[in-house]
Amino acid sequence: MQPSNQANYDRAITQFSPDGRLYQVEYAREAVKRGTTAVAVRGKSFVALLVDKRVNSKLIVPASIEKIFAIDAHVACATSGLVADARSLVDRARVEAQINRVSFDEAIPIDLLAKRICDVKQAYTQTGGGRPFGTALLVAGVDKSGARLFETDPSGALVEYRASAVGGGRGPALELLEKEYKDGLGLDAAVQLGLKALHAGTEGKFNADALEIAVVEAPVGGASGFRRLSDADVKAAVKGMA
Repeated sequence: MQPSNQANYDRAITQFSPDGRLYQVEYAREAVKRGTTAVAVRGKSFVALLVDKRVNSKLIVPASIEKIFAIDAHVACATSGLVADARSLVDRARVEAQINRVSFDEAIPIDLLAKRICDVKQAYTQTGGGRPFGTALLVAGVDKSGARLFETDPSGALVEYRASAVGGGRGPALELLEKEYKDGLGLDAAVQLGLKALHAGTEGKFNADALEIAVVEAPVGGASGFRRLSDADVKAAVKGMA
């Protein structure tokens, strides 16, 4: 049975409760909390993205589960929550990135792209017949101002971070990042810190076969600045945690 102060206020996204809450947005945040843990760490001129895929069956092919998406040559994102919702936002982000290239002949700034994604998220918090996106995105990339990292919330809010985490293990992962993060990290150090945070966020239950790690750097010579670490590199990084 619903609490009396919540009754009739969680059925439509367009209706505030008397205490100023949008329950459907809060439910969307709960969907993110039930998702896998994703971590991002900003370094000197790159951002490292790490995700625990949480493979629950040996019959599943881990490579078929995608939680890190390339958006453009200089920007990518890691997701937690409802993957289908994330995929829809990624498609929209890719369109926005290409519109900027066609219109202005330059790569879209990371902060502008994050705001465009959040504009879409926010619109679904005040539109009848829809629901909020049940996903949080860590939008990471490198533009003229350097390496940038933004966290987007189901409400449409965004915050820039040096390092962050979303998903079920956000609390323990952030606690570790706050203690150990230092400006100007090199790639190996950033990946190791991300693995430690992911380890804390998953209570040490992840395994190398279920991890996805990617790096976003500035594109050089027309090549993409986004790359995924190979399975061998991921296993080597996990082994190096000791």
